[in-house]
Amino acid sequence: MSDSPLEELEAHEHAEHAEHAAHGGNKLVAWVSMTIAILAVLSAVVGSLETLASGQALAQKNEAVLAQSKASDSWNEYQANSLKKHIYGIAADQGGPKADKYRKTAADKAADETKIQDEAKALEKERDDHLKLAEVAEGRHHRLTVSATLLHMGIAISTIAIIAGKRWPWLSSLVLGVAGSAIALWAYL
Repeated sequence: MSDSPLEELEAHEHAEHAEHAAHGGNKLVAWVSMTIAILAVLSAVVGSLETLASGQALAQKNEAVLAQSKASDSWNEYQANSLKKHIYGIAADQGGPKADKYRKTAADKAADETKIQDEAKALEKERDDHLKLAEVAEGRHHRLTVSATLLHMGIAISTIAIIAGKRWPWLSSLVLGVAGSAIALWAYL
């Protein structure tokens, strides 16, 4: 999900090992060392962005649940109000000394229904808006997870270049770093 303190320490250690190796004079080792340091920084940034996206998704989902709960309360109030309106209407139709009072109360309840219904619909729209924002944040989080994974793989494969003294693992790590960075940028487009 995100870089833990242990993963950040690991990335820092990779960068230190790379720096130490760079002092050996081998050009490949120097380039690989710089690559590891850059990938470690990118990985830390992407990990932080990934954590933020996850938090945003969770917060938006919580807001959606709250809006749905309020909308449900409004619809319950609407139904209770509608039932009361009908009861007062029936009582007014029966006639008697309070028939006019019951008709007025029924009319008041009818006027309240529209306001309550509008409120419930607005809360449902708010819920839908929060769910859309949560979906965007979740998608961003998933892309950033893939990005961080590719960057971590690039760091690991770079170390193979140092150990084996071969250029192809370093080139592979560059490809992974570019792909991871591109996916991280795509997460925000």
